[in-house]
Amino acid sequence: MKLRIMIVLSALASALAGPARAELLPRLGGLAYYDTAADLTWLADADYARTSGHDADGLMTWADAKAWAAGLDIGGVTGWRLPYTAQPDLSCSAQGAGFSLGTGCTGCELGNLFYNVLGGEATIAITDTHNANFDLFSNIQVSGYWSADVFAGDPTGQTAWAFGMGGVQVFVNVSTLEPRAWAVHDGDVSAVPMPAAVWLFGSGLLTLLAVQRVRRPLPAA
Repeated sequence: MKLRIMIVLSALASALAGPARAELLPRLGGLAYYDTAADLTWLADADYARTSGHDADGLMTWADAKAWAAGLDIGGVTGWRLPYTAQPDLSCSAQGAGFSLGTGCTGCELGNLFYNVLGGEATIAITDTHNANFDLFSNIQVSGYWSADVFAGDPTGQTAWAFGMGGVQVFVNVSTLEPRAWAVHDGDVSAVPMPAAVWLFGSGLLTLLAVQRVRRPLPAA
């Protein structure tokens, strides 16, 4: 009986505590930040497509934005992508037939970043209301950012999700509208395994050194 009560109290405490508090850890010499709660690494520059010279104004179609993120090599780390949008998302203010949109959408990766990590408030530009985490990133734009996911409610496949840095999630046309792109990476990039070729080279070098040590002649008596 006591064990059952302890389990119930523990579950209640977890529910009252809410989502785990995110801690942002610098990665790749400050080029990225790892969100410990979401287990995601965000590029530190939120407008890197523009500042890197890839695109003149950082505004891209959905296809171009996906290709840009997938082709990134940041500090030797590849595997970047656009953020995901979970559907349906009951945290959103508006619910449709199998989809969710509007404000409060913390189920999507950009929404979680906006509300839970950066301390944004719905319908208010993130540049006007935020917490100290905001200052870790550079060039955060108030305009929308592309998601990696299409809007399933459009049978033509011509619309995809986007999230505005005023805390509003919408779906937009993939070819005529051009939000920005903010790259994210699954997990902690500091834990990304080294390429096989590098590993083989390192292990081979260690083996060679070990053999040389064994073969070294003993000093004369």
